[in-house]
Amino acid sequence: MRQQTPGKIGHMTEPRWLDPQERRMWRGYLRMQRAVDVALGRQLAEAGISRPDYEVLVPLSEADGRTLRVRDLASWLGWDRSRISHQLRRMEERGLITREDCVSDARGTMVRLTDKGYEITVTAAPGQVDTVRRVLFDQLGPGEIDQLTTIAERVAGAAGYAHLPYPEPDERR
Repeated sequence: MRQQTPGKIGHMTEPRWLDPQERRMWRGYLRMQRAVDVALGRQLAEAGISRPDYEVLVPLSEADGRTLRVRDLASWLGWDRSRISHQLRRMEERGLITREDCVSDARGTMVRLTDKGYEITVTAAPGQVDTVRRVLFDQLGPGEIDQLTTIAERVAGAAGYAHLPYPEPDERR
């Protein structure tokens, strides 16, 4: 696409097209994201679970009592109600989690990690860490982790995801 300056086209504003350096960075980011996703997905498939399974299992494994409110889990993951509901149904059918009514709020639902779900998480975690280290962290030099952290947090904030807290690991495990 040719580089254009922003302006009006009828009632629409002309897009601010990416310059060559920005396009190179954007395409490199997309390739990096895909490469990490594929590597993590392959490792998880070997462990017998999917990426969405693992995304649910990890915060549950780190939560107090291995239990979270469904709405909190969905918020931490950035998932909508439909997506979390379908994912939890599939995981419950496989015996990885259970759902139960919230004792303190009859409208709420709790999701609890089963022993089977915990064992799968424990089995998959070392491979995930190894894959993340090999594919991402081992490729970074001194100071680049801090730079990438700063960039990632800034971009997440600009996209409206800075509010998504991640549950702190339960140190009593």
